Amino acid sequence: MVPRCLVVSVALLASSATLGTTVVSSRQQAPASPALYNTVKQKLAAGRKVVGATVWIADPELYCAVANSGFDFTWIEMQHSPIGFPDVARMLYACRGASAIPFIRVSDATEGDIQKATDIGALGVIVPMVDTVEKIEAAVTFAKYPPLGKRSQGSGQYGAIWGSGYRQTANDNIMVVAMIENPAGVAIADRIAAVPGVDVVFVAATDLGSFSGLSQGNPEYEAMVSKTQQAILGAGRKVGGPVGWINRPGYSFFQGPSETGIFRCGARTALNLQPTGCPTAGVAEIEGNEAR
Repeated sequence: MVPRCLVVSVALLASSATLGTTVVSSRQQAPASPALYNTVKQKLAAGRKVVGATVWIADPELYCAVANSGFDFTWIEMQHSPIGFPDVARMLYACRGASAIPFIRVSDATEGDIQKATDIGALGVIVPMVDTVEKIEAAVTFAKYPPLGKRSQGSGQYGAIWGSGYRQTANDNIMVVAMIENPAGVAIADRIAAVPGVDVVFVAATDLGSFSGLSQGNPEYEAMVSKTQQAILGAGRKVGGPVGWINRPGYSFFQGPSETGIFRCGARTALNLQPTGCPTAGVAEIEGNEAR
């Protein structure tokens, strides 16, 4: 049955209901040897689906509520929101025991953005508008320490969040997500997915429609989506998409609703009212059209 609200959508992911219950103990002790404490990476490797809540609001208490509500990760939105790195640093530090793994969508694949995102404790870097191989190669380079990349070893709060052995374990735990949002990216999806260090390639439903002028369900639009998915899976990477596509075969990494959507859906469900603001499976919601 098609899920009607967030509660049901998350219930569809019963296999990931534990949602990182083991991560707290791994954070409290400095690992003696490289350890995999990124529970999103663990779950994907085990063939499970993961869902992240989208975070727009720079409030540590609200962030902690979202990060401990049952999602696998948080999708901290720094491309389209006014949130700054000092805000996000406070949020991550305040909620450093949360079960949801922090991912940040940076503005671009720049050394500065990716260095700051990883230094404040993000274990996932989401790179928008990937339509050249060079762009995602740069993102991997800046996200990984030598010998895999050129990330600088500066000071950061990563150690307070992930332990004093962070330098030895970071390359195994930091994930890189490439977003394909236009036809140019679709055309080279196989090459983007083949870049070493890329973990997930995300099919961006809204912008793919915006740049192509096509709507979900249109045969040409769906052909682009299918071509991209096949290229990603052919390269051995995980396929991401909006939570509205949770029932599409082959997808395993999903961007979920924002804090406002979660609050509206949960409040109306608690009041036994017709839920609104809840994600539904099928056609993905168009970003920018959400009720506020």
